[in-house]
Amino acid sequence: MEQSDLLLAVANFAIYFAASIVFLMLFKVIYVRVTPHDEWKLIKEGKNTSAAIAFGGAVLGFALALAGAASNSISFVDFTLWGTIALIAQIAAFVIVRFVFIPGIVSRIEANEVSAGIMLAATSVSVGLLNAACMTY
Repeated sequence: MEQSDLLLAVANFAIYFAASIVFLMLFKVIYVRVTPHDEWKLIKEGKNTSAAIAFGGAVLGFALALAGAASNSISFVDFTLWGTIALIAQIAAFVIVRFVFIPGIVSRIEANEVSAGIMLAATSVSVGLLNAACMTY
């Protein structure tokens, strides 16, 4: 690999990595606003294991989907489009779990029911994996 190719590869890495961190932070902010419970308060002040598991699963699921977008994109614009789609899909997963599959999930997480946190985390990671797999073309 020539030096100019290496510099271009490092520059592309830096751009995609920085954008990924921004996407991750954006996801965290949006996710916390979409959920009716305050994850940060439950985790930091309440030491709520269920909230930590659920929130960790949501972040991991989104990161998996974002990794799929980064590795399969054909341009930076393509990456940002698929990153946005991944974000929407992960938020939609929470909404579906909350209103369809486990309507009492919010109160169960607030009550620190670990099983509820695990189910929400497992769903988030599963959606992230499926999301990443579907981003291939």
